[in-house]
Amino acid sequence: MLWASTRRKDEDLVKKGKVAYVFPGQGSQTVGMGFNIYTQFPSAKDVFDEVDQTLGFSLSRLCFEGPEDELTQTINVQPAVLTVSIACLKAAEEIIGSSLPLPDIVAGHSLGEYTALVVAGALSLSEAARLVRERGRLMSEAATVSPGGMVAVLGLDEKTVRDICISADTEISNINCPGQIVVSGAEEKLAEFRRLAEIKGARRTIRLKVSGAFHSCLMRPAADGLKRAISEVTFGEPLIPIMANVTANTVIDAKAIKEELADQIIHCVQWQASVENMIASGVTRFVEIGHGQVLADLVKRINPAVPVLNIGDVDIEKQVEKWWTEHRREQIRGLVDKAIQSEKSSQIE
Repeated sequence: MLWASTRRKDEDLVKKGKVAYVFPGQGSQTVGMGFNIYTQFPSAKDVFDEVDQTLGFSLSRLCFEGPEDELTQTINVQPAVLTVSIACLKAAEEIIGSSLPLPDIVAGHSLGEYTALVVAGALSLSEAARLVRERGRLMSEAATVSPGGMVAVLGLDEKTVRDICISADTEISNINCPGQIVVSGAEEKLAEFRRLAEIKGARRTIRLKVSGAFHSCLMRPAADGLKRAISEVTFGEPLIPIMANVTANTVIDAKAIKEELADQIIHCVQWQASVENMIASGVTRFVEIGHGQVLADLVKRINPAVPVLNIGDVDIEKQVEKWWTEHRREQIRGLVDKAIQSEKSSQIE
């Protein structure tokens, strides 16, 4: 399944701003996710069935029934979150009876970057599912060799957190929004980080429920293995620009995508900078597609003035109706503005 390859922009659509689709990563999952759209929308069921067949086991049952400790294993949760996001997208199209508007840019948080690649036409769903399952396996193996974890720190600025990381021998792994930064490291180093962060005035430090020190140097063995796995996958040229996690810049070719995916596993996810750069490039609306609203909340904290819509697996009909109504209203506004400008030009002539 290639999503963007079958789409084209509506040439009659006059937009006053750009739209970004964003996709959640690991941590957004809950047992039961995707069940509603699986039972209501044949197109969503097709997505789950394709991934089940690709992976050789019932990932769909794991999403719907758990158990939670098995779903949250890195090797399982990564293809699960990806699958639910694509199923939400397909269900939304089934609801409106046509293709969704092609976004101007796509982005995903960590694992969500692979979902973005599917939507951009750079990876098929099956290839992405296989690749993220292998990514999860490699990350789990690396975590066994070099045990560690991740801690979210609230209420400190980036410079202060970096200084503490130097003292505690930890690394910043996610810069999510102002006042929310995630740090990775070995267990004893994280304990020291939390102690120092509290001394520096952190509002709170939260241990994340993950199995390793992701997006840090402790994932180096996983990065090496992922490079080999990536080399065996055929990537297409993306039809939509992708905002890269590592650089917070767009990537527009297959070679750059491969480099980004290999680097991402051992480098910080620059989510705040990614959102800020998308807004600076003209994005005036974000649409989060997938389970939950983690990214929508982050975008609102980064820039409360920019509208964010959710297309998730719960109440999806209402969400899509709201989105489609706003989209059509913007179309009409754009066409009216174009007609007015045309009339003014005629009068000048």
